Amino acid sequence: MANHIFILAAVMLLAGVFGGLVNFYLNSQTDPDATSLPRCIVVGIGASFLVPVILDVVSSELIIESQADPSKLLIFTGFCLISAIISRLFISNLSERILIQAQSAHHKTDNVQHDLRMIKDELVPLIETETEQDIETVFSDDEVLLAHKELDITSSKVLKTLGTGRFIFRSVVGLCREANADENTMSRTLTVLVARDLAGKVSGKNGVRWYITEKGRRVLETI
Repeated sequence: MANHIFILAAVMLLAGVFGGLVNFYLNSQTDPDATSLPRCIVVGIGASFLVPVILDVVSSELIIESQADPSKLLIFTGFCLISAIISRLFISNLSERILIQAQSAHHKTDNVQHDLRMIKDELVPLIETETEQDIETVFSDDEVLLAHKELDITSSKVLKTLGTGRFIFRSVVGLCREANADENTMSRTLTVLVARDLAGKVSGKNGVRWYITEKGRRVLETI
């Protein structure tokens, strides 16, 4: 394998030099003042050594196949020569392609992180509901009684609706239907319950959903 890598490096170097020379003579015919031989050779070598990168980007196995098949090595040499001849265009397009893929990967990462945060927000209430806790260490009975006394009739009714329905995550429309209340009243009541840590809300793909907290369940037991 080491010998094959040495051969590939030699091929890329020679193809880069030769392609740079071809590029120099082609450009000197149209604009002699805009070209220089050392620059064309350096750029050609650089473009030639970028061929393995572009092959990896397109998931090509040409480099591995060329180890056992001399014809594949000849094809690889041709790629290096072509990239050296069109070095400026090749490097520019490769840079743009890598940048686009990097931006796409970053965008996908942001979407995955957003989805994970949404899943986490939805799972936490489920875990808290299904997990037995030493609740006495979380809040005292006095706090529960105080929270109960601060509830009005509407808040008590909404809290009971949150805790006794068949769904853990409730929509405003469903709560209004079961509690026989209008949306404005329900929204204000839910905001009060959230502020008192008796209810919580999560934002998912289906919109905002509301749920009763463990403290809310303790208060509900006293109603």
